Amino acid sequence: MIQIQNLLIDSLLGTKHVENAAIVKLRDQCVWVTSPGFNVTSRDALALINAVTSKSAQVRREGLYFRGKDYKCVRADEYSLYARRDNEGVVVAKTDKYLVVGTYNQFMYPSVCVEAVEKLADYFKKKKS
Repeated sequence: MIQIQNLLIDSLLGTKHVENAAIVKLRDQCVWVTSPGFNVTSRDALALINAVTSKSAQVRREGLYFRGKDYKCVRADEYSLYARRDNEGVVVAKTDKYLVVGTYNQFMYPSVCVEAVEKLADYFKKKKS
C-alpha cells in the first residue's frame, strides 16, 4: 500500500497541479489509498462510482456532490468525469478495477490535472492491476 501511495503522490501531486488524490476500488466500493490529509468517505467513493459507471447522464444534468460541495459537470462518460466549482475541480478516470481521482484548486492548471489523472489510469490499464 505504501508503494501505491508513493505512486499516487509522485505521479499526481508531483505535477504541482493536483492538490489531492485518491484511488477507489470499484469491486469493493471503497477508498484504497489517498494522498496525506485527503479524506474521501465511503459515501463520496460511492457517489464517484455511480457517477462514472452508470449515471453519467444524470451527473451531466444535476452535477456532482463530492466532499460536501456541489460541482458542475464538464464531462461525464463511461471512462472519465470532470467537474468544477468556481476555480476548483475534480477529475476522475476509470479503469477496469479502479477510479483514479484528482482535485485541483484555483492556483493550478486543470488541464495538467486531467492529463496526470488520465495518465495514471492508463498506467493501471496497461499493467492490468
